[in-house]
Amino acid sequence: GPAWVISCICHQNTLFSRNMSIFAEPWVYQILGIKYFFCRLKSSVSFLTRPDRPNIAYQKLKGRNPGVIFLPGFNSNMNGQKATALEDFCKSLGHAFIRYIFDYTGCGSSHGKFEECTIGKWRKDVLSILDELTEGPQILVGSSMGGWLMLHAAIARPDKVAALVGVAVAADHVVTAFKRLPIEAQKEIEEKGEWKYQTKQNEEGFYSLTYDFIREAENHCVLNSPIPVTCPVRLIHGMKDGDVPWQISMQVADRVLSKDVDVILRKIGQHRMSDKEDTKLLVNTVDDLIDKLSTVA
Repeated sequence: GPAWVISCICHQNTLFSRNMSIFAEPWVYQILGIKYFFCRLKSSVSFLTRPDRPNIAYQKLKGRNPGVIFLPGFNSNMNGQKATALEDFCKSLGHAFIRYIFDYTGCGSSHGKFEECTIGKWRKDVLSILDELTEGPQILVGSSMGGWLMLHAAIARPDKVAALVGVAVAADHVVTAFKRLPIEAQKEIEEKGEWKYQTKQNEEGFYSLTYDFIREAENHCVLNSPIPVTCPVRLIHGMKDGDVPWQISMQVADRVLSKDVDVILRKIGQHRMSDKEDTKLLVNTVDDLIDKLSTVA
């Protein structure tokens, strides 16, 4: 079918528009006199196939370097507001630009079972994207857990990662939060094999984490020693973040070896940092880094 640019109407006539090329299958129905317009979206998603690992879903916008890779947060996907804001920004630039957005295996469109995933496996996903789908310098934008993974990518691929932008970076957070629990609670989780980690980011009010996930994550902690990252680093964090304390971004800033590090605190910012002013700050931060890297080049 043809590609459409559409507007979706929902939630009592609130208008949402997204200008993007998609394949749409629209329909309308009526509840309590209110018309709802829904679309089944089939955006242009590609898959990176790997012989020994599940396929990774990603979207690619071709252009000139430096490219941008967005790393979403825990149990998130590539269609969030921050990802969309970056996509719109990249498309609007007068010069060509590269931007990739992808889902981790077991999240969103990617294959694999979420409950079988680990920090180590997701780290490999990020490196696969860098190795197989990019050429030249890249700016990594990591949200929450994605911020933890971007640090690992910068350590493992220093020649490719030209700059980092972290949003509510959750470096080591799941491990730190677990170790702060009373010993009795830790033992109970070990016996049950499951931890219902409290969060405000979903309807259930918790993430169900396996004990094995927590133990495996301990192998990937980065805040216990200097972090061998020397590229420019920008860290944005909301001081009203009820999931990941903003002090973690300060710790990251202290631990990285880079001298070019800025921390930006939003006094009323929440964990998702997806308000209009938040996303504007994110886009401007990426824009400044592009100018900086282009000037150096």
